[in-house]
Amino acid sequence: MDFELIAEAWPDLLKGAGLTLQLLFLPLAVATVLSIPLAIARSSHRFWVRIGPAAYTFVFRGTPLLVQIFLIYYGIGQFESLREGFLWENILSNAYWCAMIAFTLNNLAYITELMRGGIQTVPHGEVEAARAYGMSGFQTYRLVILPRMWRTILPAYSNEVVFSLKATSLASVVTVLDLTGQAKVYYSQYYEPYDFFIAAGFLYLIMVFVITRVLKGIEWLLGADRRPVKHRGETPAAADVADPATGPAGPA
Repeated sequence: MDFELIAEAWPDLLKGAGLTLQLLFLPLAVATVLSIPLAIARSSHRFWVRIGPAAYTFVFRGTPLLVQIFLIYYGIGQFESLREGFLWENILSNAYWCAMIAFTLNNLAYITELMRGGIQTVPHGEVEAARAYGMSGFQTYRLVILPRMWRTILPAYSNEVVFSLKATSLASVVTVLDLTGQAKVYYSQYYEPYDFFIAAGFLYLIMVFVITRVLKGIEWLLGADRRPVKHRGETPAAADVADPATGPAGPA
């Protein structure tokens, strides 16, 4: 490896890594918010309510992300009526925003299905208890169903975040200078693929490591009430041992 070439490319690779994080977190944030009403509709017992979200998730989960990027970046321009006005001039003709739209739509489909599964795993007894307590439908979702859903889906959601991070590299095929795009630029100048792509891969590994550590920490925090309680002076093993007379160890 030529470390001088890597040192020359390093500032641009870091700049590309910053753009990669934008392509990850902005679509994820938008998709996560929009997934909540879609997942609720997807879980509805009414066919006419769930058919639209079901069709959407089927299409976007069933087609390659690269095809979706191409259709948005190259396909929209084929419609003359869309090549006029603010949207075309400022958004739809820009590779960066086309990639953002594609990643958002793709993430939306996958996260909707994750949330639907999480909603359906909430015990029916908890929902009935909330209704008996006098909670409205909105309160039941906000205070009972959605918190339980998040605890259930967070490990799978973490995997989706990591997958989405790696998928951002596809933006480079439509000239977006993310981390992979910057590595391709330097490769085209020096024809040294190993140096630049190994450096890019190293940065991807760092980002994956940091993101997974943060998400693991969130999982730990959300599971705080399910961890066994340890009394002062008690060894970790003793906290989990059940007393034959009193049952499992726990607060008095």
